[in-house]
Amino acid sequence: MTRTAAPDSVPAAAETPSAAVPAGLFQVRIHGRGGQGVVTAAEMLSVAAFDEGRFAQAFPSFGSERTGAPVVSYCRIDDVPIRTREPVMAPDALIIQDATLVHQVDLLAGLTAHGYVLVNTSRRIDELFSAESVASFDVGRFVTCPATDLAQEYLGRPLPNAALLGGFAALTGRVSLAALERAVRERFSGATGERNVAAAAAAYDAVARECEGRRRAASA
Repeated sequence: MTRTAAPDSVPAAAETPSAAVPAGLFQVRIHGRGGQGVVTAAEMLSVAAFDEGRFAQAFPSFGSERTGAPVVSYCRIDDVPIRTREPVMAPDALIIQDATLVHQVDLLAGLTAHGYVLVNTSRRIDELFSAESVASFDVGRFVTCPATDLAQEYLGRPLPNAALLGGFAALTGRVSLAALERAVRERFSGATGERNVAAAAAAYDAVARECEGRRRAASA
């Protein structure tokens, strides 16, 4: 899935204008299991970026996508047309939809030194990754979010993808919550869309509070 935007398509809303978003290519890799909406998450993220006037592409890896099997999808966001179609090998951000993959897949492979990591869990980062495995990264950019719990609360189903995208927006600032909400509503109509939007907003608030708490602690 690849979308292109005309220069005059940037929305006028002031919440998170495109001009305030850091320029340049930003690559996201999403890890999860079949049935968790991993591919849909990448597509919604690309739609949100496109909605804010940028170029974006989203696509899955090829292989088994049966329920429960590890699945990977990718999203690229840029201010100029994206020519590459290769899998994302050096992501600027990871979204991990299933924390059990930490012990099955080399999730951090290729992650840039100052990359972001968002994990769907209520556990702490130091409970998931050993100090040795994250020594070369900025762990201040590693955050957890109980997205499945939020999805269960707002949707009544353990589908964490929309909630995690809300957390991603708060963590990275690469897309606005408003753009994500529009993308979610485009993907899911009616009450299902509104419930996913509510889960995304709750995750956004949770991650924003976590990030703000870290900033205050660092400046104290």
